[in-house]
Amino acid sequence: MVRRTRKIDRPNVIVFFTDQQRWDTSSIYGNPLHLTSNFDRMAQRGTHFYHAFTPQPVCGPARSVLQTGRYATTTGCYRNDIPLPRDAKTIAHYFQQAGYDTGYIGKWHLGTKDPVVEEERGGYDYWLASNILEFTSGPYDTTVYNNDNAPVKLPGYRPDALTDAAIRYVDAHQHQPFYLFLSHLEPHQQNQQDYFPAPDGYQERYVGAWVPPDLAALGGSTQQHIAGYYGQVKRVDEAFGRLLDTLKSLALEEKTIVLYASDHGCHFKTRNSEYKRSCHESSIHVPMAFQGPGFDGGRCVKELVSLVDIAPTLLDAAGLDIPQDMQGHSLLPLARNEEDDRPEDMFIQISESQVGRALRTQRWKYSVVAPEKHGWKDSHADRYVEQFLYDLEADPYELNNLAGRKSHEEVAHGLREQLKKRMQLVGEQVPDIVSAAEA
Repeated sequence: MVRRTRKIDRPNVIVFFTDQQRWDTSSIYGNPLHLTSNFDRMAQRGTHFYHAFTPQPVCGPARSVLQTGRYATTTGCYRNDIPLPRDAKTIAHYFQQAGYDTGYIGKWHLGTKDPVVEEERGGYDYWLASNILEFTSGPYDTTVYNNDNAPVKLPGYRPDALTDAAIRYVDAHQHQPFYLFLSHLEPHQQNQQDYFPAPDGYQERYVGAWVPPDLAALGGSTQQHIAGYYGQVKRVDEAFGRLLDTLKSLALEEKTIVLYASDHGCHFKTRNSEYKRSCHESSIHVPMAFQGPGFDGGRCVKELVSLVDIAPTLLDAAGLDIPQDMQGHSLLPLARNEEDDRPEDMFIQISESQVGRALRTQRWKYSVVAPEKHGWKDSHADRYVEQFLYDLEADPYELNNLAGRKSHEEVAHGLREQLKKRMQLVGEQVPDIVSAAEA
């Protein structure tokens, strides 16, 4: 069974995917540093999804969601280092079946090891990637693997090197429909040294620069890392601009759907001992915008959307059928300002740091944790305890936890029941959730 969609001329599709990029690195959200002028221009020309979220704030699981349109507990990839099942159907498989050339460049993080064997490449025809890019390359030493699993060293700063490879791919495939996924590491930290290596001369621009209010209030490693992080964001955006210029110069701009998104955000050790893996906006709120056929017109969508919606959206926008087992919803109705039956809240699964679940509505953030479970070993639990409740209208930076407050018992009860329904909807068993006041 498939959900039928309309048939249109087949556009090209490019996904430009960053790693660990906060939503508020963009001027569209009030950042005064002009870090993302190319993303901003594209979002204002195309369709900008103002409230876009990851349903799993960690690298591998978020990528499994995006590639399959299914939640991480559905595919089994609920934490890092669990490869995507070899029989899992990805976006690439469906584009491939429709006659598209498919290509993947950059960070994969859904395989067993490097180099990634062909059976674990998610159906992509052209391959120039690493499973864990930060372990096979450095900022100015980009090594990836080709279709034959031979190492290929690409020249330049890493985002430039990968984008140059993507430009070469587009140039070579301009006369037939293609689907290309370009997956960057930046602005993620270089894990081995725990720092954010900006290109030469870029970190210096942002020392002492504007800091988002949540980071200013909570500190963490912000002052140590944010200048390098901003420098990375700036250079990635410049690379994105070169890719857009390529489409324009090859007369492909009106024939190509371009998506810009990120896998999760970055809280700079303010919410736990690392950078993500929490329910907070700093971890889950990401930039997302489309341009091209079906998305041009300068619309800003304020409804809540998720990375789980990307796979069905791209297939729908290309006029392809959406498989019934995809758990996301096409965003095209929202892009066209039409009504649809999608959920009005966002469901988040948290692993590794904890076994957690969260619900994000337009006003509220509600999160629970399974204290008896281990975030690396366990994918779910039968019992959770309320951990966070935030009123995002009064407290957008989540500095005042209302969980357990008598004044908000009724709100918490309603969100508790709503979360249970969402868990059941994605295939989880309905758990027992203990209120913070009773824990």
